[in-house]
Amino acid sequence: MISLTDSQKIGMGLTGFGVFFLFFGMMLFFDKALLAIGNILFVSGLSFVIGLERTFRFFFQRHKAKATTFFLGGVFVVLIGWPIIGVVLEIYGFFLLFRGFFPVAVGFIRRVPVLGVLLSLPGISSLVDKIGESNNMV
Repeated sequence: MISLTDSQKIGMGLTGFGVFFLFFGMMLFFDKALLAIGNILFVSGLSFVIGLERTFRFFFQRHKAKATTFFLGGVFVVLIGWPIIGVVLEIYGFFLLFRGFFPVAVGFIRRVPVLGVLLSLPGISSLVDKIGESNNMV
């Protein structure tokens, strides 16, 4: 089992609550307050999990400037009160930021018994193959 420090455990909790509030905010027709709380919890939880310095290094790399601008710009737009536009910007920035991780995630999910069968279905398989390529997702 992976051992976590106390700050990483706090970060996992903050990130989990952030994802919950983001999901719940979208389910309640893009509630501004829930989305804002979710964004703040998610970003702060991420910095607790991987550390403040590594978080800044991750977001502020030169080749990730466009992705960071969209993601953090979306967070800002949600905080000022335009939730739908902000969430769209955040999702686009999220996909740009984490596109290098998608092939690893797809490979892992294909090895999970039930999910692997679902990903091999005809319509889904071509979409998952395209997502798993990650070089062409710009």
